[in-house]
Amino acid sequence: MTVLRRTRLTLHRVARRAYHASRPKKLTIGIRREDPQRIWERRCPVSPEAVAKLVQTEDVDVLVQDCERRVWSSKEFVEAGARVHPTLSPTHITIGIKEPPVHEMLVDPVPSPYNGPPELLPRTHLMFSHTTKGQLYNMELLSKFLVSKDATNLPARLIDYELLTGEDGKRTVGFGWFAGVAGALESLSALAHALLELGVASPFLYTPRPHNLPNLESIISTLRERVGLAISSNQTPKGVGPIVIGVTGTGKVSEGVLDLLKHLPICKVGVEELPTLVSDPNTRLDQIYLVHALPQDYFIRRGGEPYDRSHYYANPSDYKSEFHLKVAPYLTLLMNGAGWAPSFPRLMTNEQLANALERARQVGRGRFICVGDISCDVEGGLEYMPRPSTLSLPSYKTRPPSLPAHLPSITMMSVDILPTALPLEASKHFSSVLYPYLRTLIRQYRAGAGQLTIPVDAEEEARLSSLGRATVAQNGVLTEPHKWLEGPLSTWRQSIAKTSSDSAHVSAANSGTLVTERKKKVLVLGSGMVAGPAIDEICSWKDTELVVASNILHEAQRLTSSHSNAKSVALDVNDLDKVGALVSEADVVISLLPVPFHPRIAELCIKHGKHMVTASYISPAMKSLHERATDSSVLLLNEIGLDPGIDHCSAFSLFNGLREAKKRVVSFTSFCGGLPAPENAEGVPLKYKFSWSPKGVLSAALNSARFKLWDQVQEIPGRDLLKERFPNLPISDVLKLEGIANRDSLPYRETYDLGPLDGIRTLFRGTLRYEGFSRLMHLFKSIGLLDTELKSALNDLLPGEDTQYLLDACSSLGILPPALRPLVTEQVGESDLPAVPSQPSTPIELFAALLAHRLRYLPGERDLVVLSHEVVAQEPSTGEESIHTSSLVAYGTPQASAMARTVGLPVALAARIVLDGKVSARGVWGPGVDRAVWKGVLTGLEQRGIGFKESVSRQRRVGGIVETSLRDARRISA
Repeated sequence: MTVLRRTRLTLHRVARRAYHASRPKKLTIGIRREDPQRIWERRCPVSPEAVAKLVQTEDVDVLVQDCERRVWSSKEFVEAGARVHPTLSPTHITIGIKEPPVHEMLVDPVPSPYNGPPELLPRTHLMFSHTTKGQLYNMELLSKFLVSKDATNLPARLIDYELLTGEDGKRTVGFGWFAGVAGALESLSALAHALLELGVASPFLYTPRPHNLPNLESIISTLRERVGLAISSNQTPKGVGPIVIGVTGTGKVSEGVLDLLKHLPICKVGVEELPTLVSDPNTRLDQIYLVHALPQDYFIRRGGEPYDRSHYYANPSDYKSEFHLKVAPYLTLLMNGAGWAPSFPRLMTNEQLANALERARQVGRGRFICVGDISCDVEGGLEYMPRPSTLSLPSYKTRPPSLPAHLPSITMMSVDILPTALPLEASKHFSSVLYPYLRTLIRQYRAGAGQLTIPVDAEEEARLSSLGRATVAQNGVLTEPHKWLEGPLSTWRQSIAKTSSDSAHVSAANSGTLVTERKKKVLVLGSGMVAGPAIDEICSWKDTELVVASNILHEAQRLTSSHSNAKSVALDVNDLDKVGALVSEADVVISLLPVPFHPRIAELCIKHGKHMVTASYISPAMKSLHERATDSSVLLLNEIGLDPGIDHCSAFSLFNGLREAKKRVVSFTSFCGGLPAPENAEGVPLKYKFSWSPKGVLSAALNSARFKLWDQVQEIPGRDLLKERFPNLPISDVLKLEGIANRDSLPYRETYDLGPLDGIRTLFRGTLRYEGFSRLMHLFKSIGLLDTELKSALNDLLPGEDTQYLLDACSSLGILPPALRPLVTEQVGESDLPAVPSQPSTPIELFAALLAHRLRYLPGERDLVVLSHEVVAQEPSTGEESIHTSSLVAYGTPQASAMARTVGLPVALAARIVLDGKVSARGVWGPGVDRAVWKGVLTGLEQRGIGFKESVSRQRRVGGIVETSLRDARRISA
């Protein structure tokens, strides 16, 4: 029989200090809220049922920090016997899921609830601290527990859940199974997206996102009924062959993956069956194929001997992986649940990825296109996994720098907080396995204070040992197994010392207190349709503070409310003194205002010596500021949205590669457009909805256009722009698209450094719309709805066969212009109209207001961005032509439209590049000013799930595919 030992928790008599309240009546446990920056973190370490048990059985007080995001409400905890407390300052034991913000960490001792000495007790914190692997970003948090212990100071104890293990070394507290379940769901969703990029719709489109349903039971039911039945009834797409899912790992994570996949029609196969399975044309498609690859399937000794488990763990460096040869090329999707440590061989290296993708191309279409790295070891078991993703953007495109250009990028899902997507079940489980440890910890406190001497059983003794192993720091020092963390701590302290000379204020590094360094400041002007993603991206930078200034304050407040490093201010952009004051305090200014305001803001940036970034075209007024900006050492970076912006970045990347290959560009066509997703465009007038400025869309229809096509320079006057559209563009196998020439294409010869104009056969930039847009918009234009001058009435309706077509469209929009009213006896639909402007407005302004109202995106609808480049390059020595394409297809998400993401993110990424001093040029420029801009933006977008797909082909005939289509539309002879 073992007696609970008092030496586990060292207590000391100290003088009572003035700031302590009177002794609490009971030992107190605090349930901490999670870091507000972790917007998806809804888990809780203990349930209300566990709280009731703690209060009633263990006779402790429980305090809870209020949190409206938590899976259980504060009311439920209060009903269970807890009390709400803002700071948890009275708590002896504080529990949370992940580490808190450093400034919220309380490490001072607290009054003892027991009569007699000692009068103070040290705190104990339990969390996933993310310190035990030497993570430098959390050494500041660890340093809070490492302070000198004396008669007036009792340092807090840090216990890490990850280290709570049994005698066999296996973890006893964790979320692994739930990570596997949620990771499998997110991986299937990522696969659906990857298949769409191949032009293939699959049953996996109906995979439920784990956080979108209330519980696991409803998730499994939806998966079985919507995905499983679709596979067994309608089969998987024939064009990509059998769907083969590979799973790795042997722990709780892979167990969760396999348990989830049981609810689909699966057929388990072995690694040795894969080659035949994917090559057999008779392989059934009414099921998916699951291979659980175990270490013995792909690890071998470097000398060729087979895998031996005990030898492997004793001599990991003797082994290498053949996963890239035996498994990866045959998979459609890999779900990686295998853990990894630096001394062990990787599942796949970057070099092996290239080998696997090369083999996958030979095996067939759709092989190894998607990876769900559920284990989420950055650059670990999968060396090519560069970063964790978020539940807001769970997947992204990635490719290591060493990957050959002809090989595709990988769709990667690497969410690092997967269990929180199942907050209810995950929290219930965690609470049940944590509760015994809390009970033991409570008894340990009482024993240390002389309040408990009862004998304990073997299970209690095992938990005491486990708590000891899980203790990272106690009594102001690192515990013996973690002494090595002095190395990372020293590195962190040295970084503080290095920073001190440049910091506004530095606390003593050795004390472990917070270093306050001046944060970078970004000012965003405007809070319109595209501002959200830019604001979210900027606020993810921990070294940056953001101010959003807008004339619609509630919009700015809505966009910044969830970010602790952002604030919003009301601003009239005509108040130049206030604008100037805001500009003067910023390091970089982002203007998302309407185009006419940009030069005015740019002049203030020049005056105050601040850099500026915009998504808009370089206007003549902006261009005229070049010399002044250069003289003031200011960069005014423009054209860094979607179009212009991402289109430039992708084009620069294409041209750069062709120059390195010594090829000459003879044709360049580029199309871009923002559209409703196909399912939201049917039956909609214009087949269009507005995700950016409605007036901007209408005004674009008034511009004239100039381009070079098949060695002929051609012009289309603004009055005929819509009439002379380019139908049936061969850009998508799925979407029926038409093109509209976009302004003057010829200056881009100089922008892209393409050489003399007479050496270029085709130079064309256009806008994409669904078929039918141009015809109807031209009719609207013909009756005066796009006029830019004040008028008392609209023009007469055009006679002819288009009359009824136009009438039907106007009726669908809910309008009946004066010119149309004589044609019908009853006016329809005029009740659902926007408010009439109080000021005189032009027809185009009124029409824009109407369309913004009637053709707005409704809840649940999504938009689509399509961007497509075609470059025809010539081999100088042979004259042989090759076609190089770069295309982007991005859909809106529940969090942001595709237009907002593809405009807002590039602006934010460019601002970061400027903030980091990576652009030395000054003056007025676009993204081509520096490789750091266009390359950095493309890389950043791909990491955030917005990546380009590139291809190369050779044509026996002269001319590109899109180029030839444009030529035929203009009836130009070859």
